[in-house]
Amino acid sequence: MAAFSFHQGLRSACRNRWAKPVLFLLYSLPLASLAIGIWQDALGANPAEFLIRATGDWTLRALCLVLAVTPMRVVWGLPELARFRRMAGLFTLFYASLHLICYTWFDMDWDLPDIALDLAKRPFILVGFAAWMILWTLGATSFNAAIRWVGARRWQALHRSAYAIAVLGVLHFFWMRAAKHNLAEVAVYASIVSALLGWRAWRAWWRPA
Repeated sequence: MAAFSFHQGLRSACRNRWAKPVLFLLYSLPLASLAIGIWQDALGANPAEFLIRATGDWTLRALCLVLAVTPMRVVWGLPELARFRRMAGLFTLFYASLHLICYTWFDMDWDLPDIALDLAKRPFILVGFAAWMILWTLGATSFNAAIRWVGARRWQALHRSAYAIAVLGVLHFFWMRAAKHNLAEVAVYASIVSALLGWRAWRAWWRPA
């Protein structure tokens, strides 16, 4: 009975008209935290590096949350969660774009020729940029008008490239941390992404015809 009541409470919360505004505020908290850190000069000895790494970390976390929506919706029997997936994806693009802006501004000083050289010279930069480009494509086609224009079947196929973004994102993080021999966090994100993608592969394989 308690489990049933909890499940009903979750469904009711997901249906509540305040659910999306609350989720928006929660996704905005990392940005607010970084803004306060800048204002208070509390980002450490190297604020630029802190911002680049923090925005990258929040991009990966947001991406994991996007990938978790479908498993939670299916396993917990909460179809209402689907209504939050678009916002989660757009916030992932937002934090990824902040990460890219921090890199081009603080690391490269908006020098486009140097950025092009960096893309060619450092594979982890190229992989991260490729992930952002795919993510931008998904964000640009996430609206109802785009679904009608592309067609539902092709739209679904296009948005499955979110799985490639997750792999590229972890690879980007791995190559960046491998140079510093610090792979503990990489292992955590790799495990989460592997579990979320593995669940999808298992479900596709065992789904009845």
